[in-house]
Amino acid sequence: MTRHMVGWTLLVMYMGLAGSGWAVAQAPVYDTGLPTRPGGGASLLGAPPGSGPNVLGRTPGGGTAVLSGGDQGGAPISGRTGAAGPHVPASASNPGNAAGPDDQPRGITAPIAQPNVTARSYGTYELPSGPEDDGPPNGLSLDQAIERLLKENLDLRSKFYEIPQAQADILNAGLRANPVFYADGQLVPYGRYTREKPGGQTQYDVNVSYPLDLSRKRPARILYATRAKHVIEAQYQDAARNAVDQLYTSFVTILQARQTVRYAEESVKGFTRYYKATDELYTKDQETRASLNRVKTQLDTAQVALMDAREGLRKANRDLGTLLNLSPDQAETLEVRGSIEDVYGPPPPQDELFRIALAMRPDMVAYRLGVKTAEANVRLQMANRFSDVYVLCQPYTLQDNSPYGLKSPVSWALGVTVPLPLYNRNQGGIARAKLNVTQSQLERSSIERQVVTDVQQAHKEYLVTGAMVKRIRDDIIPAALSVRNDARRLYLGGETTVLSFLNAQREFQDTLKQYLDTAVRHRRSMLALNTALGQRVLP
Repeated sequence: MTRHMVGWTLLVMYMGLAGSGWAVAQAPVYDTGLPTRPGGGASLLGAPPGSGPNVLGRTPGGGTAVLSGGDQGGAPISGRTGAAGPHVPASASNPGNAAGPDDQPRGITAPIAQPNVTARSYGTYELPSGPEDDGPPNGLSLDQAIERLLKENLDLRSKFYEIPQAQADILNAGLRANPVFYADGQLVPYGRYTREKPGGQTQYDVNVSYPLDLSRKRPARILYATRAKHVIEAQYQDAARNAVDQLYTSFVTILQARQTVRYAEESVKGFTRYYKATDELYTKDQETRASLNRVKTQLDTAQVALMDAREGLRKANRDLGTLLNLSPDQAETLEVRGSIEDVYGPPPPQDELFRIALAMRPDMVAYRLGVKTAEANVRLQMANRFSDVYVLCQPYTLQDNSPYGLKSPVSWALGVTVPLPLYNRNQGGIARAKLNVTQSQLERSSIERQVVTDVQQAHKEYLVTGAMVKRIRDDIIPAALSVRNDARRLYLGGETTVLSFLNAQREFQDTLKQYLDTAVRHRRSMLALNTALGQRVLP
């Protein structure tokens, strides 16, 4: 019998050591807590709308929120050991039990406002002859840039991994609880039982307990995790929308910088001709040295402005190259194909734009899905009201009768442990989940208003800037050009001074700068309307 006891002791020790290893390997975690430290498992997309605080997070006191509705994590179901009291930790029936901070910001935020870059504030500009240069035929188009951005942008590639991580959360949420093996020896004497010191019998038990999820917590966890994944997918699409908005800004900045270079080159050519003409007048004693120096100063200023415009183009190329994950050398030589001019048709009517945005914009979709996620959390918290029922199978019980010279019998037992649901141990979790549904619905209504406002403002900006561009191009530039040409003709004919010509040239330059800035602003408004809609309706 001593051999039996030693054997069972070694078996219990072995199972204890092995069980600790299994606990490490099998402990499932479904964590929606989103730490923000680098490398610490932080979600780059932010907390999903509808997840709500404390869904699977920390309790107000800083402890861990338990999904089982109040079971104590490592404590046995009953207070004693043996056949009637299996050592079953409540956490074994809750694969989703995990902690996480509850103060994370929402993952959907408004796109960062991009600055309206204007033309260089110094130097002179001249209107180029011929249409706008759209770039080489094999240049990088906006469509090609967007395609490369979605594939190669490092920030988006990093954020994409939030989706397979959410799929892993679904896997963890669906894990079933492991059965619990338990073995013990009871009424083991110090020494031996004798007729003078009767006792016993010593009893050796082996049992296995298995939890039954009668309240269907596991399907509720899977549903919650699945809907949370759908929200994260929408969040990723919104991150892509914001990245494309940054691309729009960089792309139009290149178009503007390239056009500025053209204006500056024409200005250098023009002032070179003016300087030669003034030098001839000076040689004929028809102009003073001061006039010649004034024109020379304007020529030097135009050359400096051209140098700065070319550097501005290279800088714009480098900025776009960073978004497209190009090397510095590739970015320096980047050629794009596109136009600032609006040669496209108008967008759909405003009511149609509202419908498109409310149906298609990813952040709007995320908040709609977030409401469904919050509703799934109510179902999860309702399921967590009830603890699991534990079925006990004890296939081996040995009662040691050797001290009395009798045979030692072997028996079996079958039992069940049912926590009586006299109290709802998850009242706070249910109340919080229901309130989070209402909160998520209000957030959805708020984002709907914001979406409508964004579309309305973008559409108005498109209409206003379009009218401004047309007015400047058709009325103001021809008038300013006529004044400048008349002043130049009179100056070269010796009928007026160089100051009159330079003043007219400066006024014409201001008009050209105003036109370029307004045309760029209108081109940006077209792309901003795409961003507000979450869908491209304008090229």
